[in-house]
Amino acid sequence: MLLLAVAFIVAFVLLLYMVSPLISPKPLKLPGAHVVVTGGSSGIGKCIAIECYKQGAFITLIARDENKLLQTKKEIEKYSVNDKQVVLCISVDVSKDYEQVENVLKQAQEKLGPVDMLVNCAGTSVTGKFEDIEVNSFERLMAVNYLGSVYPSRAVIATMKERRMGRIVFVSSQAGQLGLFGYTAYSPTKFALRGLAEALQMEVKPYNIYVTVAYPPDTDTPGFAEESKTKPLETKLISETSSVCQAEQVARVIVKDAIQGNFNSSVGSDGYMLSILTSGMSPVTSITEGLQQVVCMGVFRIIGLFYLGSFDSIVRRCMMQREKSESADKNE
Repeated sequence: MLLLAVAFIVAFVLLLYMVSPLISPKPLKLPGAHVVVTGGSSGIGKCIAIECYKQGAFITLIARDENKLLQTKKEIEKYSVNDKQVVLCISVDVSKDYEQVENVLKQAQEKLGPVDMLVNCAGTSVTGKFEDIEVNSFERLMAVNYLGSVYPSRAVIATMKERRMGRIVFVSSQAGQLGLFGYTAYSPTKFALRGLAEALQMEVKPYNIYVTVAYPPDTDTPGFAEESKTKPLETKLISETSSVCQAEQVARVIVKDAIQGNFNSSVGSDGYMLSILTSGMSPVTSITEGLQQVVCMGVFRIIGLFYLGSFDSIVRRCMMQREKSESADKNE
């Protein structure tokens, strides 16, 4: 009887594996596609643009700094696969004025055709203890990290629906899956992208439009280097429990998942575990993905509790060291 049950389970899993590709989205073909990347002048955004360009896409780069955009344009053009490819640069702040964002994206579509893939990568970070962060920083981060993704997405969605095809990528962060010490201003803005993505995916899936939320880990970018200058000790020690990824590696994973229409995009074993643990009611792209979540959730929760315990221990040690140091200073 036990053998029969095991055989049934194995047969069921194999059936799911075979059926899964039949219900998965049809991959997006990048050659000749128009890909828009916000925050595309540096870091992960630039590497995503390069990866798409290598695969034959036409690129629109959007960022605030015009000089950086032009430098990035020259760098991307080195990877041309044919003489028809174009890199268009647009200098605009995607978080300020929706009408301006809408107008520049209309101009981009007039020059390079309808947007096939939008990658929302514009973002910024502020770290520090909750009470030490300037109040206006909370508003600024929500504007850049959240509204800076809402505006471009809102500007292209109507055309995507008309064409019944498209990809929208929101670049969140592992800090958008797990709230950590020092990220009280940053994490909520990245969590917000998850809620937006889930609701939007339900709306646009009947139109063959697929949304991807990417959760990159600490990544070697200019933004990460700047953020590290002001990180509290606790945040630094917690970050050091995992390795820093290269932007090129992260970009390859995000582009691959976006092409496939995967809702979640994670990097490495820690990223995979976090995606399983935080899957909740998020959409799945295939039956096998859902099955992995069901099977792995319990074990990963146990591992996650050990991680949380170690993070709490780091925070307590830092607090005790600080209090001990302050006490010693008073006695002198």
